[in-house]
Amino acid sequence: MAKVFAKNLTNKQVMATDGTELGVLNNIVMENKTGELENLIIKPDIGLDTSKYQKDGQYIVVSFDAVSAIKDYIVVDKLMAKSLPRNNL
Repeated sequence: MAKVFAKNLTNKQVMATDGTELGVLNNIVMENKTGELENLIIKPDIGLDTSKYQKDGQYIVVSFDAVSAIKDYIVVDKLMAKSLPRNNL
């Protein structure tokens, strides 16, 4: 994946590979020691059924491993997005 500056990800729309809009990126969880990106914290779209996603308050949590592309949208694999992140918050 090409390098992307974190400031360019602020308020970026997150979409599943099937075209479902999940919401807007709110934050990213990073491992302090390694700098590895772990999870995306997403403010879900109003119409999104969040019952199958890991939640943290009003946000849904998607493992960074689910990210398949970052361009105009952050595209995530829908099946991986619905699985639990590898590290809980």
